[in-house]
Amino acid sequence: MTLIKQLAPQDEFVGYYILRELAVKQTNGTPPKDYFDIILGDSSGQLTAKYWDVSVADKETFFPMSLVKIRGIAHTYREKLQVKITKIRLVNEADGIALTDFIRSAPIRPVDLIHTIKNAMNSIADPDIAAIVSFCVGKVEEKLMHYPAAKTHHHAYFAGLAYHMVRMLEIGDFLCKQRPFLNPDLLKAGIILHDIAKPEEMISQLGIVSDYSVQGKLIGHISMASNWITEAAIRTGLDLESEKVMALQHLVLSHHNLGEWGSPVQPQTAEAVALHHIDAMDAKLQMVEDALDATPETEEWTPFIRGLENKAVYRLKI
Repeated sequence: MTLIKQLAPQDEFVGYYILRELAVKQTNGTPPKDYFDIILGDSSGQLTAKYWDVSVADKETFFPMSLVKIRGIAHTYREKLQVKITKIRLVNEADGIALTDFIRSAPIRPVDLIHTIKNAMNSIADPDIAAIVSFCVGKVEEKLMHYPAAKTHHHAYFAGLAYHMVRMLEIGDFLCKQRPFLNPDLLKAGIILHDIAKPEEMISQLGIVSDYSVQGKLIGHISMASNWITEAAIRTGLDLESEKVMALQHLVLSHHNLGEWGSPVQPQTAEAVALHHIDAMDAKLQMVEDALDATPETEEWTPFIRGLENKAVYRLKI
């Protein structure tokens, strides 16, 4: 069976996949006809697909997160690889296929990722900062074992959020040694807290985000995490106007840098500047790594990467 990563234009293929996303849309013809706009997924990546001339029975059979067997043709549309599905059915017991066969996971075991995060939390010397971090992590600790860091952009897979945190902690540890003026307690706290509300922002099963929660849509993970810091400070008897509380809130509120990216303020402390760039570096390098991994080695260029201003990445041969 053909993996998504192995597909090239004009390939006719058969394979098992998960319907990561599925929407019923209509053509522009007269009369309009229903079709499925699909994101197919497997352990190697994901790909847009179309299934034309959808019947009433099809609409009652196929839903997001369904496992399916597909016959299709890969082709290029607007310079991107896409699939035209010619035949589709649900997986049955005789196929011997399990949902976990189609789930991409972080390259480090979730239990080891959580262990690293806990060690970083235990190394925070300031008891007030440590208490706030512990409270916030406690809200989502079980979900942290498997939640992705995003729906599509980066670390969008099982345990991706914890993996993102751990990679950022590694960069932060290096920077604190190289730049001693940085407060390591604040930077570690900012790294752990900056996306800590993501599990409450998104609805995810096995690392695949199906939708955003009501809180996620109306408040968002940045504001939610800032509110959790306030709640933690109240519970631990800290003055809400103290610099510690304010510094932690600023780290969370500014880490996206710009208003159009979701931040109400820009980074204006040393640790906030560092956090923003650590976050951006890890996210963008992960996008590049994922794009290269999902692109056949015979291809020189990856598809366009949205998080890199829609630029493709060239695979050097040296």
